[in-house]
Amino acid sequence: MSIWPYLQKIDQTADASFLGWVIASYSLGQMVASPLFGLWSNYRPRKEPLIVSIFISVAANCLYAYVHVPASHNKYYMLAARGLVGFGAGNVAVIRSYIAGATSLQERTSSMANTSACQALGFILGPVFQTCFALIGEKGVTWDVIKLQINMYTAPVLLGAFLGILNIILILTILREHRVDDTGRQCKNINFEEASTDEVQVPQGNIDQVAVVATNVLFFVILFIFALFETIVTPLTMDMYAWTREQAVLYDGIILAALGVEAVIIFMGIKLLSKKTGERALLLGGLIIIWVGFFVLLPWGNQFPKIQWEDLHNNSIPNTTFGEIIITLWKSPRDDHSEEPTGCPVEQAWCLYTPMIHLAQFLISAVLIGIGYPSCNVMSYTLYSKILGPNPQGVYMGWLTASGSAARILGPVFISQVYTAWGPRWAFSLVCGMVVLTITLLGVVYRRLIAFSVRHGRIQE
Repeated sequence: MSIWPYLQKIDQTADASFLGWVIASYSLGQMVASPLFGLWSNYRPRKEPLIVSIFISVAANCLYAYVHVPASHNKYYMLAARGLVGFGAGNVAVIRSYIAGATSLQERTSSMANTSACQALGFILGPVFQTCFALIGEKGVTWDVIKLQINMYTAPVLLGAFLGILNIILILTILREHRVDDTGRQCKNINFEEASTDEVQVPQGNIDQVAVVATNVLFFVILFIFALFETIVTPLTMDMYAWTREQAVLYDGIILAALGVEAVIIFMGIKLLSKKTGERALLLGGLIIIWVGFFVLLPWGNQFPKIQWEDLHNNSIPNTTFGEIIITLWKSPRDDHSEEPTGCPVEQAWCLYTPMIHLAQFLISAVLIGIGYPSCNVMSYTLYSKILGPNPQGVYMGWLTASGSAARILGPVFISQVYTAWGPRWAFSLVCGMVVLTITLLGVVYRRLIAFSVRHGRIQE
């Protein structure tokens, strides 16, 4: 959350457009790295790509802590640091590949849900740590010997570097290579030689490439939709409810944190529900719930939002780039001691004729999306891992992670442009249409989204 003020502090030439690149660089780095680390994990012990990727993240976090040192071009050092942190995060493909190879079909959904729950917990705790670090202040303390500043901007990345080092130690001391087939029998490790008399050979057969491509498309759309929802929450609430920047950051932060808690509960619940209904039914149900969530967000009635008539180019939500919209999340209200104008900026012409979205509508929609997204997220890559079968999945998981990274880049850009130009009615109508097309795609490939061993008749569905 501190990227924008830190960027302004270290380099006065950085503008909103460049902030957009800094934000996108993480997902770009992850998109490039995921297939590479996945390929590496197919032929070598998984410890290798995991340790290297985490080391890259540690080094990138340290670089971020030192971007204030160079005399010029500081913003480009920050861009490189964030891109490299994203590159290191490409190890998600290796992690999912490991889980897929180390679990039977019966264990798979539960294990994937546990991993997603831990990830959601991280998203909840991250802002909490950032808030605590804010108490250090902008000045903080300086370690002159190594020119290290420890303040509210650098403390989060230093914590990230420490946790990365801790993870490397845990991988070296605890993680072991383990591979089973879909029934849970020990398999020969293609990427790790280990003597064993009980190993069985990996079953052979063709992977259903249509199901693979379809699942990648489904995963892309699911992450695309949630990324655009996260992006639009703050601009939408400021426009509709005349919240100040401070109120928007506080209230929307609480809402997103609550969604994180809801996600953890959903992840735990679907572990049990999937055994009764199956992954495909949960995926379909999740998409339907997401559609209902965005349909609820459509403006209705004859009550209109408060209009911000003043010319507030610097204080209203700009309508050009995604980077400028992000600024409203970070810009401190202390920048202007005068009363902050609120409401829907008149520069957005749709504010004059589009009915407001009531707070109850927004909260109901958030709850529904908070139910649908976690279900779709886990079910999509659980199904994906089952479709691929017991063969090494590193490269395929890399492509899945890359498609998710692309969604996190394109989703915010799409919603920021459509929302500011045409308003929430068009924006959410297009999202609803997109979800309908996704449900249609799922219906077309529904019978093909089955486990590798089921498809080849080795296991009954």
